[in-house]
Amino acid sequence: MFALFRINYHNQYYKAYSDSSVLAQIKKLWLESLVRFEPDTIRRGAREVIESSDYLPTLHRMLTACQGDLSKHGLKDPHAAYIEACHAPSPKAAQRWSHPAVYHAGKASDWYFLASSTERTAYPVFAGHYKRLCEQVINGVSLPLPDAPALPESIETPLSREENQRRMQALRDDLDI
Repeated sequence: MFALFRINYHNQYYKAYSDSSVLAQIKKLWLESLVRFEPDTIRRGAREVIESSDYLPTLHRMLTACQGDLSKHGLKDPHAAYIEACHAPSPKAAQRWSHPAVYHAGKASDWYFLASSTERTAYPVFAGHYKRLCEQVINGVSLPLPDAPALPESIETPLSREENQRRMQALRDDLDI
């Protein structure tokens, strides 16, 4: 990445990173910040920055480029995903989600916590899980849709008359009727 920057932003690069000890510190900071991304994602982000900017990028700009455009992957912005997760009725697994990442972020955040906490409290928790899942999706991980086990259409073997009467009597005995 720094080699690409050196080639593309030659004069700016040497002016900004003239001291080798400062460059080593900068590289360490960038490494710590970008370690969560795959190498291909970092290369893609660096090329995107080079193609779209005349100036040497900041770390923030590079992080944004590595995260990529969420809509290209069918993902909503974090707040819209939070609203979708909070408004989804139960059972959550049976809902049609805009993307499985919304469901998995809600599940990781705890559905009860999302429903019972204020947005000021719950949104940062949800956003953290959602952003982590979005990074995985951008890096090529395919998240599974939730399994919603369907109830059978009908009971194939109805109870016998005697079994029904026995259960009814047991229920009456339990309720003192």
